[in-house]
Amino acid sequence: MNTNLKRPVKKAVFPVAGLGTRFLPATKVLPKEMLPLVDRPLIQRAVEEAQEAGIEEFIFVSGRGKSLITQHFEIQPELREELERKDKLDLLEKLSHSDIPSGMVQITMQQRALGLGHAIWCAKNLVGDEPFAVFLVDVMTLGETGCMAQMIEAYNNHGGNIIASSPVEHDLTYKYGILDVENESDDVTKIKAMVEKPKPEDAPSNLHILGRYILQPEIFNILEGRQIGAGGEIQLTDAMVTLMNSQPFTSVKLKGETYDCGHHLGFIEANLAFALADPQLGDATYEILKKYIQNPPSLSKRA
Repeated sequence: MNTNLKRPVKKAVFPVAGLGTRFLPATKVLPKEMLPLVDRPLIQRAVEEAQEAGIEEFIFVSGRGKSLITQHFEIQPELREELERKDKLDLLEKLSHSDIPSGMVQITMQQRALGLGHAIWCAKNLVGDEPFAVFLVDVMTLGETGCMAQMIEAYNNHGGNIIASSPVEHDLTYKYGILDVENESDDVTKIKAMVEKPKPEDAPSNLHILGRYILQPEIFNILEGRQIGAGGEIQLTDAMVTLMNSQPFTSVKLKGETYDCGHHLGFIEANLAFALADPQLGDATYEILKKYIQNPPSLSKRA
């Protein structure tokens, strides 16, 4: 293994320029990444996952009207002082994860929505010649260890490029990017190919790409070519397929659950799952769910 392909991963890229139209009117002013998952915005959940994995620098590929995202991570001395004065240590602990030191947050703009590959390319100058992580904030994961921490462990052993994966029902493969891997039963295995939204009868496995990546900087040279793919956009998957010709790619099967917060039902399910897993809210949430299961509201009372 080329030692250059095992350099430490200290930077993460968060593509957050999307308009969030599925959640209108809630996202008319509020960026979808700021929607709360129980007690924290989606973007903070993603940043905390990165911090757990040892990542130190956070690059937001942003768009017009997204300033609330970076404001959220600014240190607010007055708020900290007030919480300290009132001895609210639990809230101070939660707040600490949204207080990122100066110089550790960087912003670049994606002026036109040309696809995920283009969004990643926009971070080229800020990433530089280093390996980096990518977080798609619509995807949330829940397990004893964060998804990116699991990926970093595999990266430290294998190097190269890492993609997080998770099984889906075989008849749903047409909705996802699917991996063709060396050994589907292994948690960590070599990727042989990637297939975008294959029919179930054509799918090489049922492992779908999660929305968490560790990539080598050579991906930027490929994205520079602005190759147009599916949907008339510059696709990250296309660039990764090209990079596979010269660098290894490894699949890491998530130990935990995954939730697609990019649509209403997935977001609702994620809120229920995270609330049930919360030590302070879990029991009360369970009782609320039991109440509504035993006595569901009538159709006339539904929103």
